[in-house]
Amino acid sequence: MEDLQAEVARLGRIIQIKDEQIKLLNFRLFGPKSEKLSSAQIPLLLAEISLTAGEVETEAERPQTQKDNPLPKANPARSNHPGREKLAGHLERREEVIVCCPQDCRCSQCGAERPVIGYETREELACEPAKFWVRVIKREKRGSHCLEEQGVVTAAAPAQIVPKSKLSNEFVIEVLAQKYQQHLPVYRQCATLAEDHDIALSRKTLTDAILAAGALLVPVVRAQQRELLAGGYVQADETTMPCQTPEKTGRNHRAYLWEYSVPGGVVVFDFRMGRGRDGPKEFLKGFRGILQSDGYGAYADLGAGIVYAGCMSHARREFVDAAKVAPHDPLPAEVIAHFGQLYALESQARQAALGPEARRELRQTQSVPVMALLKQRLVAIRQQIAPGGTLAKACDYTLGQWGRLEEYLRDGRIEIDNNWCEGAIRPLALGRKNWLHIGSEQAGPKVAAIASIVETCRRLDINLRKYLKDVLPRLGQWPINRVAELTPTAWKTAHKS
Repeated sequence: MEDLQAEVARLGRIIQIKDEQIKLLNFRLFGPKSEKLSSAQIPLLLAEISLTAGEVETEAERPQTQKDNPLPKANPARSNHPGREKLAGHLERREEVIVCCPQDCRCSQCGAERPVIGYETREELACEPAKFWVRVIKREKRGSHCLEEQGVVTAAAPAQIVPKSKLSNEFVIEVLAQKYQQHLPVYRQCATLAEDHDIALSRKTLTDAILAAGALLVPVVRAQQRELLAGGYVQADETTMPCQTPEKTGRNHRAYLWEYSVPGGVVVFDFRMGRGRDGPKEFLKGFRGILQSDGYGAYADLGAGIVYAGCMSHARREFVDAAKVAPHDPLPAEVIAHFGQLYALESQARQAALGPEARRELRQTQSVPVMALLKQRLVAIRQQIAPGGTLAKACDYTLGQWGRLEEYLRDGRIEIDNNWCEGAIRPLALGRKNWLHIGSEQAGPKVAAIASIVETCRRLDINLRKYLKDVLPRLGQWPINRVAELTPTAWKTAHKS
């Protein structure tokens, strides 16, 4: 009888774990917005027979007061409409006057013309389709009228991103920006040119131009890498990037783009065919300073002189998952509240624009006690629950990362989490859904170089097209030992001065 009861208890535990896994998978399928849900919304959503991603996103974007009390009021007050936004003042205004119909222009009694007393005016944003034209470049040639041996002289050819190409520099940059800023695949760009402008260009022509630009940017990104590592604080993360290889037919190889960056500054993507430790070990060779990442093992033991910092967001996310699968359990909500106190202090430091030293002092006086209490509660919770469940895994992960998680308390430069790094990866994930894969292993470093420049320009608030138009044509003839002068950071500094 005791054996039967033990077996029933074991099977019940397995069912509970599987039920948690199914619920958690459902929330992950509904997208990252589900993490914004409150503990009051989760039970109501789980009670729905059918649930769509749109419904989850709608609930996630509600104001906090509605999240805490998600049931609708009987007579909700109508919010005040903010009014229509005015169109930008710098735009050209082209007036179009619409006249009254002829029978309304004259008085029906006396037949005299009715005077215009004013206009009913409104504004709308208009546009013209992109214009394309052929630039005919005629380089002057001069001969000698008295000395034949002087030969013929020809005006110098303007610098081109792709030498002797039929595509102008502006066109190449536009194609590049469309793909890596707006995530528009090359085949769609070709289709738009053909359908809307009757311009036939092959995908190979555009792809070759993009890869030529990427090859020119590789040395610039290497200079960026030296800038990044010299700063002494690096955040790291990685994402998959499918890659076509001759060894695999009918499916892509799972390659990776490793991201290394500093919050609000330089971003460098490193293309690798695998997810092993060799990638970060080679990239960070000789680095001395702070490396912040999630708990992935490839970021450990990369060399002497590296201080490892953890990501509080990853730790918190584990308990958010636990709250989703067990919405009536008060323990995950309690732990999430402790994380909330830590993030509230970070928000306070941001709003006060505190420098690194002032931020360290704030953390030492206020965040340290919260962290101590959080650890105490995690140990106690872990001792009272069975292993294998979502909450137990969350406690194990956080306690296993505790030494790294505390590192941000000691240095005001370190962010509380790795969210800056994850934010830079999101555009790549969006692009990956559109252009599906990288065409070859050789193209990987070039794509990584373009992505590095695009994301760095975004962070530094640099107009990507202006930067590329100034830098790309010069790179072909630029001395390699002066390439650091053309990084986005150096370029912005030079243009400011």
